[in-house]
Amino acid sequence: MASTYLSLYYHLVFSTKERAPIMAAAWRAKLQGYMRGIVEGLGGKCEIVGGTDDHVHLLVRLGAMHRLADFMRELKKASSAWVREEMAQRGFAWQEGYAAFTVSASGSDKVRRYIENQEEHHRARSFREELVILLKRSGVNFDERYLD
Repeated sequence: MASTYLSLYYHLVFSTKERAPIMAAAWRAKLQGYMRGIVEGLGGKCEIVGGTDDHVHLLVRLGAMHRLADFMRELKKASSAWVREEMAQRGFAWQEGYAAFTVSASGSDKVRRYIENQEEHHRARSFREELVILLKRSGVNFDERYLD
């Protein structure tokens, strides 16, 4: 094949440090817009960003040159610095880890709708419960001790 063709969608999920519910609705949309810009600045394509007061979900498309760990480090570092500086949340930080799930192009609309409806999902279940469901559904082995 003379060229390279890729369809690399990722559903990314991560929370605030200690899952503190500190992302105020008043500035959460601004943060989500800023995160969208970070993704684009890193050479990715951000399909959607959503979440609640203690965590975020992103659906992104990355290229062959992206290394997921480096991408996530830069996304979290730049967005936490923005919250601390622009929103005057001096102690803001993201939790150390993250979850990343690959998504087929044909399944991306379902993930997009899921991310759009985060507020509704979390009326019925906690972030931890949601994460366990996502991990199990994706066949990820995990240790419950490290989910908090």
